Amino acid sequence: MSTKQLGIQGEKIAADYLARKGYQILGKNYSPRFIPGPKRGEIDIIARKDNAISFVEVKTLRQAQGGHFSPEEKVDYLKQRKIIKTATSWLMEKKIPLDSKWQIDVIALSISPDIIKLRHLKNAVFQ
Repeated sequence: MSTKQLGIQGEKIAADYLARKGYQILGKNYSPRFIPGPKRGEIDIIARKDNAISFVEVKTLRQAQGGHFSPEEKVDYLKQRKIIKTATSWLMEKKIPLDSKWQIDVIALSISPDIIKLRHLKNAVFQ
C-alpha cells in the first residue's frame, strides 16, 4: 500500500469514527482556491458537534515493529500555522464569524498488520 493509499484509508477510518461519535461531517479535503503553491493548506475533515466546528488533521503512520514515532508528532509548528490559515479561510468562505466556536483536532492513527490504534486529540492546536 502506498503512502497516499494509507492516508486515504486513515481519513476514511477517522471520518467513520467521528460519525459514530455524533459529529456531522461538513466537508473533506478542503483547500482554499486562492492560495497557490506550497503555502496552500488542506483540511482533511471538517465536522460539527455540539455547535462547535472541528477542523481535523488526520495523520496515519504504518507502524513497523519497534516504531518510535507517533503520528501526531508530524503536526509540527509550520503545519499547525497552515491549518489555522486554512481553517480561517473556510470560515470566511462560508461567512461564519471568526469568533464562532471552532477548534483544530488531530486524529492520529497507527496501523500495523494486526491492529489499528486511533487517538483523537481535541483542540490540539491553539490559534
